[in-house]
Amino acid sequence: MDKYYHKLLDNNIKVTQARLVEDPDFYKNLSLGQQPKVLWIGCADSRLAANEITGTRQGEIFVHRNIANMVVHSDMNMLSVLDYAVNVLKVEHVIVCGHYGCGGIEAAMSNKQYGLIDNWLRHLKDVYRLYQQELDAIEDEPKRLRRFVEVNVFEQVFDLCKTSIIQNAWQHRQAPHVHGWVYDISTGLIKDLDVTVRIDEDLTKIFHFQNLLISKEGKLS
Repeated sequence: MDKYYHKLLDNNIKVTQARLVEDPDFYKNLSLGQQPKVLWIGCADSRLAANEITGTRQGEIFVHRNIANMVVHSDMNMLSVLDYAVNVLKVEHVIVCGHYGCGGIEAAMSNKQYGLIDNWLRHLKDVYRLYQQELDAIEDEPKRLRRFVEVNVFEQVFDLCKTSIIQNAWQHRQAPHVHGWVYDISTGLIKDLDVTVRIDEDLTKIFHFQNLLISKEGKLS
């Protein structure tokens, strides 16, 4: 069998043994359940490991990843992760983390056809359309790509906040806070885009949900 494949299994043993030397009860305690404070919505890029980037350990961050860290309201996978993180795990923070040099962003900025992924890239092209005047004014393509990465994170943060999952949590427990970050692979550093949203008053009113009241007959009012 491939040597690299076996290397992965060997590394698992080494990492586990090293962790047990540090903390003999680590895996025993880890098996009892998870209580992460953070939901991370990041890109599927192999260079973006949430725990390594933030210096956290197993069990501290609940993770969802897809191409270009998108929040698509018809994506049942993302919504299921979000619902579980917010309503079961009671996370205190949700972080959307993009990264400079994102291949999905770069593909969406072109007019090429790539195949099945073109359907996913349409959501990114809609983001570009919202910021087209600003982005088209940036003549330097690498700089335009970096800015596209940033504004995409802006939009994904606000798309998160438009969900009933987040807004109902704000009503019931004033959490989680939703943040937007960009990771610079060339430096290893995170850029906080300062777009934290804590309450629905930070959103345009049209996106606010009213609380649904359920009568004894089971009808919504």
